[in-house]
Amino acid sequence: MELYKIQIVETTLVLVSYLAIRYITNIFVNNTLKQTPLQRGRRKMIIKAIHLLSFITSLVLLSAIWGLNQNEIAVFAGTLLTALGIAFFAQWSLLSNITSSILLFFYHPLKIGDTIKVLDKDYPFEGEVNDLTYFFVHLKTDKGEIITIPNSLLLQKSISVTENNTL
Repeated sequence: MELYKIQIVETTLVLVSYLAIRYITNIFVNNTLKQTPLQRGRRKMIIKAIHLLSFITSLVLLSAIWGLNQNEIAVFAGTLLTALGIAFFAQWSLLSNITSSILLFFYHPLKIGDTIKVLDKDYPFEGEVNDLTYFFVHLKTDKGEIITIPNSLLLQKSISVTENNTL
């Protein structure tokens, strides 16, 4: 069999395996984490992290199948990490928002469905937490407006949390 045909078969196997792993992890993680006290939003973040890891693994396998050398992959990864490092250094707010999202996820009593009030003397506001992302917390006000608050700002301000137990 010719080399490119073998590569096509291997590529197909990697892609099918990636889709199967994605489907299986959705079911497994959801069923496993439903038995724990984690909220739905936190389960979604764990699933996103697992999908990202499996996607990167699939990309590495595909690059190996199609003949990229380890040195070329290492140079590409180093270049990409250097560019990301420069971008994060230029935009401290991005790095602080990602770090803040990790702190909010693990150490803050805030969860999806809670009503929070930001205690700011200039512009106080209140709303129900709709989504927690890596950069923003999305609040829905009584008027139906969606307010996005950077995660780093949420850690800097005092907030009042009212828990809603409707999950």
